[in-house]
Amino acid sequence: MNSKDLILGRVRAALRDAPDPGPAPRDYRRSFPAADLDVLVDRLVDYKASVRRIAEDDVAAAAFAIAGGTIVVPPGLPLNWRPEGVLVDDNLAPDRIAGAAAVLTAAAVAVAETGTIVLDASPDQGRRIITLLPDVHIVVLRPGQVVASVPEAVGRLDPGKPLTWISGPSATSDIELNRVEGVHGPRHLHVLLLES
Repeated sequence: MNSKDLILGRVRAALRDAPDPGPAPRDYRRSFPAADLDVLVDRLVDYKASVRRIAEDDVAAAAFAIAGGTIVVPPGLPLNWRPEGVLVDDNLAPDRIAGAAAVLTAAAVAVAETGTIVLDASPDQGRRIITLLPDVHIVVLRPGQVVASVPEAVGRLDPGKPLTWISGPSATSDIELNRVEGVHGPRHLHVLLLES
């Protein structure tokens, strides 16, 4: 018997005579306030992300200006968002992805109160690897994808999909409490918030 089996056996024995807790309540809050885009922008900027409000027709030009080099895009990204000369991720090798200046993706949802963007590997967001290796991540958000709170975001997401929750550029303060960016993902996050 290993340690895991020993611990779980003790837990089961302790719970053997416990009353059945019954079903978990699922009548959570179902109505939410309208998302405040200004709150989202404030939170993102606080996390050291760059935010620009632009027209949808300007996505390709803005992404090209930000990247300053080769951009990797997921295969399902709208064609009108793609600058010329992008690398479409058709299972690109990691070294080709890492060699790109930036990645351009859409998002599944964004949470205003926490400044969090969630990716769910949909065709317009692609594989997780493409959002981790380039130094710059450019995310396009539609206003209708922004929700006020985390419970509202969770309600919109499919728990069967791989979810990536992003709150600003990749950073850690593990080493002597000094903030270091880019340790496990892009050092720069740019959000292109489409105008309504």
